[in-house]
Amino acid sequence: MQGTDSSTAGRPDALAGLGRDGRAFALLYRPGSAQDACVEVLTGDVREVPALAELPLPDGPAGDARHDLLVAVPYRQITERGFACRDDHAPLLALRVREEDRVSREQALAGLPDLDVAVSGAGFDIGDEEYAAIVERVLRDEIGQGAGSNFVIRRSFVARLDDYSVRTALAVFRRLLTGELGSYWTFLFHTGAGTFVGASPERHVSMAGGVVSMNPISGTYRHPRTGPDIAGTLEFINDRKEAGELCMVVDEELKMMARMCTFGGRMHGPFLKEMARLTHSEYILTGHSEMDVRDILRETLLAPTVTGSPLENAFRVIGRHEATGRGYYGGVLALIGRDAAGSRTLDSTIMIRTAEIDNGGRLRLGVGATLVRDSAPASEVAETRAKAAGVLQALGLADGDGTGSAASAPAAARPSPADDPRVRRALRARNSTLSRFWLDGPGHGRPDPELTGREVLVVDHEDTFTGMLGHQLRALGLRTTLTRFDRPLPADEFDLVVVGPGPGDPRDPTDPRIGSLRALTRELLAGGVPFLSICLGHQVLAGELGLDVVRRPVPNQGVQKRVNLFGRDELVGFYNTYAARAAHDALPGTARRGPVEVSREPGTGEVHALRGPGFRSVQFHLESVLTQHGPRILAELLTSLLAEADSAGVPGPAGVRVGAHGR
Repeated sequence: MQGTDSSTAGRPDALAGLGRDGRAFALLYRPGSAQDACVEVLTGDVREVPALAELPLPDGPAGDARHDLLVAVPYRQITERGFACRDDHAPLLALRVREEDRVSREQALAGLPDLDVAVSGAGFDIGDEEYAAIVERVLRDEIGQGAGSNFVIRRSFVARLDDYSVRTALAVFRRLLTGELGSYWTFLFHTGAGTFVGASPERHVSMAGGVVSMNPISGTYRHPRTGPDIAGTLEFINDRKEAGELCMVVDEELKMMARMCTFGGRMHGPFLKEMARLTHSEYILTGHSEMDVRDILRETLLAPTVTGSPLENAFRVIGRHEATGRGYYGGVLALIGRDAAGSRTLDSTIMIRTAEIDNGGRLRLGVGATLVRDSAPASEVAETRAKAAGVLQALGLADGDGTGSAASAPAAARPSPADDPRVRRALRARNSTLSRFWLDGPGHGRPDPELTGREVLVVDHEDTFTGMLGHQLRALGLRTTLTRFDRPLPADEFDLVVVGPGPGDPRDPTDPRIGSLRALTRELLAGGVPFLSICLGHQVLAGELGLDVVRRPVPNQGVQKRVNLFGRDELVGFYNTYAARAAHDALPGTARRGPVEVSREPGTGEVHALRGPGFRSVQFHLESVLTQHGPRILAELLTSLLAEADSAGVPGPAGVRVGAHGR
């Protein structure tokens, strides 16, 4: 039955015969997004599609809301965005929905098979010691060398389901439906060539009525055997590492929202995502967009919670440390349809806590841990086991070690710690030091009369923090143009230039980004266009001014610190592995340039900011959620720069071209 109203329970026999005739079908339980608690039954035909832009979306008049496509997006689809991966050629699959129905959860439990699942050859493809060694290498060779702030490295639980049939997968789905709590989607998708079955806690992206929503989730509280308690939950909420992990992925998903949404994204939360064995912390991000749903899917490939940050470099890091392709791990299962007005709708979940089963019963369950600067290898090993536990219990492997045989018991009803007033207060307190710009929404920004109408060029060095920065600049009233370092634009056509951040070692002249940055910085110093350099740009500027730039003993990735910024205390967010150092609070002037003021850390001499004739620079990220008053600091830096340039009457330099350097 097509276009079924969500208030109806559907046909009791909707589950009969599923999988017996070879037809593709899907069962979706979407308590986090659907209007009711029904299990949706979709049947149709599956085809491989070359690219997201070619997903066959039929046009239709207003009428009953309906689903058109269910799409399984593999990890390798990131190649559409030009990102690196180990290409295993996993296909982009689309189920054209021919019939849809709904049954109540109770009807589904009554109609699905309740079978014992026989499992053999079960275990992780990468052992605990080997995985711990990979964690150590990523911390040392990637985060420790400035490649990024966090990365997710996968290992997989593999097994054979003996005497396998589609009914076996249906039985696993039934157990997930009874045994897992808090999932965004619990689902089974039988493609004909294989089956996906899982219980994912995390939304990928959704759109309804022109509003796009994303759901960054990070931080993990592993429940004791007696279940989550208030003390453990409060310890988790107040843990700076766990809070920092979440802020890092919020920053990364706000970068995506910045590209898709007219005014960027707004943060709602934080909330707790409580599951049967784990609790995560999360925010909801929302924003308005007019993009096609296919473009939204492409622009959000893939979630930083399963890849890392900055996103483009994270894919390179994953390729260096994972020996095989990811299949559909970290990919997307997306449901595309139409509302009653005929407008496109999108809901999707990240394919984590998801088993991929071929028709011979071979099962693969990918899991990963988010590695940050202070990760402990043993703890990350334990986290991967905990993340696998829900699906493994549905297979009868109670401890995820391949030795259990007992079926999973239904999760006991229990009071949620999230309802406790102390927990709610602790969650609210997390926001007290974060940027109100993103909590209130970029649309609430106030233009600065001294900046309104001025032209600014922002140069991106492969860190799309520049998209967030663009929204802050526009909120201040500036007319903003964004370009990559390798796409030339004439800087002298702008009132000022923002030399943006990026990953990498600022001392490495063989890196094209660094070569371009150095050439651009030298030309800006020699010319008359005022400029602001941020993070990597700040480090390169410091080097050009003669300061030492060194690798920090411990990376400052996703760290919030209080610093003295030229006489005023500010709470700001750092994402840096390298830092400039200065012995004094000022650098002497030269024949070509006046003296430079230095904001630095007492004791270490680590440079937080520079203020000189025609330029300003900061090591921290003004645009990050971790910088409490980013727009105010940004406005002060830019107004002082422009006032200085206006009073001096300095013309722009002829021929300075952004992006034409170091190529």
